[in-house]
Amino acid sequence: MPFLERPDGRIRYEVHGAGYPVLLFAPGGLRSRLEMWPSPPGGPARPWVDWTRALPAAGFTAIAMDQRNAGQSRTEIRADHSWHSYTADHLALMDHLGFGRFHVLGGCIGGSYCLNAVAMAPKRVTAAVLQNPIGLHPVEQNYFPDSHAEWTREQLAERPELDEAAIAAFGRNMWGGDFVFCVDRDFARTCPVPTMLLPGSDVPHPAATSAELAELLPGVEVLTDWRGPAHLAAQETRVVDFLRRHRPGA
Repeated sequence: MPFLERPDGRIRYEVHGAGYPVLLFAPGGLRSRLEMWPSPPGGPARPWVDWTRALPAAGFTAIAMDQRNAGQSRTEIRADHSWHSYTADHLALMDHLGFGRFHVLGGCIGGSYCLNAVAMAPKRVTAAVLQNPIGLHPVEQNYFPDSHAEWTREQLAERPELDEAAIAAFGRNMWGGDFVFCVDRDFARTCPVPTMLLPGSDVPHPAATSAELAELLPGVEVLTDWRGPAHLAAQETRVVDFLRRHRPGA
C-alpha cells in the first residue's frame, strides 16, 4: 500500500479510478480512515455511499486516505498542530500525485477538512461536498473535548512516548473555536467555491450547524433526504451530478 512521506511521519492513501480528482475525507472524527467508506463485512450498512467505488464508476479519480494518527498513518503530535496540519497533508498528497486542482468531499470531520482546504487553497479546490458536517452543538458543547480526551488515552496507550501536554494543546487548537471549528462564519459567507450540503442531525453533526451552513454558503445546494438505504441511489446521483457540473471546463 502506498504512503506519503511527511516531515513528521507518513500518511497512508489509495487512488481509485481515472478522471477528474476528488479528494475524500472519511467520517470518524480523529479516527478518520479509509475503512470508514465501505460497510464493514457482516456489519450494518453505512448510511452513506462508498465514494471510493461510486466516483471511479462515474469517471472520477477518488483519492482516499488515513488522516494523520488514524488507521495506518503515523505522525508527530505537537502543541502547535491544528487544522492547518491536516490541510498541509492534504495539499502535499495532491502535489505528490500531480493534481493541481481537485474537488473535495468529506463526511463528518471531513466537512471541516473540506472548508479548511478551501480556505488555505482556494485556487486549487474547485468544489466541496459537505456530508454530515461536524460543529459545536448548541447544548452538548463538551462533546469534542471529551472525545479528544478518549482519543488521547488511545494514543498514549499505543505510543507512550507521546507528550500528553502537547496532545492537550493540540486538542485546544482543534476544538477551542465554535461553528465548524476550522473557519468562521465570515468565511462561510464568502466561500469562493461551489458547495453541496448533506445536513447533519445529531450531537457531533448538529442540525443547527448545517442550518447555518445552508444559510451562509453562497448558492449552496442542499440534499435534505440523503441518509440510509432508501436514499443511497438519490445521494449518489445528486452528488455525482454536482461534481460533474463543477469540473473545470464542464
